[in-house]
Amino acid sequence: MALKHRFIVLDGVEGAGKSSQLARLANALRDAGEDVLVTIEPGGTPVGGAIREILLSPAHTITPLTEIFLFCASRAQHCDQVIRPALAAGQVVLCDRFSAATFAYQGHAGEAGEELVVRLDAEATRGLVPDMTIILDLPPEEGMLRKFGEEGADAADRIERNALAFHERVREGFHRYAARYPDRTAIVDASGSEDEVFANLRRTLN
Repeated sequence: MALKHRFIVLDGVEGAGKSSQLARLANALRDAGEDVLVTIEPGGTPVGGAIREILLSPAHTITPLTEIFLFCASRAQHCDQVIRPALAAGQVVLCDRFSAATFAYQGHAGEAGEELVVRLDAEATRGLVPDMTIILDLPPEEGMLRKFGEEGADAADRIERNALAFHERVREGFHRYAARYPDRTAIVDASGSEDEVFANLRRTLN
């Protein structure tokens, strides 16, 4: 497949299919001869992995400001230790979640506010932005059903356990992010089959 972007992020509501689509995209790019790094947020480094465990554990009660600082701390380490070196080495970087998620979850759906998230994220990334962020769009109730089935979200992490109204605001936040950064963000309908979504994803990137 043709590709003009080197740093690509897949994001979206819970259950939208990010992980499976990211794996398919990585395989397609490798088949096309690209050297691909697949990574994840929060995480991507040993420090980020430890932060991820704190952020997602239902055992913790975390204030909104602490939550943002933790996400941004993980991102700062990730950018400096993994993403920038990979891009400098000529790799294509595919990331499962990045700045759009913090904007949607903590900035819009949460209590911190979008502008604070934008400022702190800019400090964490030191200006590194994805060439393209693909937001997989899906009604949150459908995504939760896909992810957890009829039995509910007993195995959900701390953020997934938020009420459906929260996840609806998250979806709205992703749309606000796309409107704010239209030159480097695209929304792809994730309601179809995995093959249909991947075909739309490829068309968007090409």
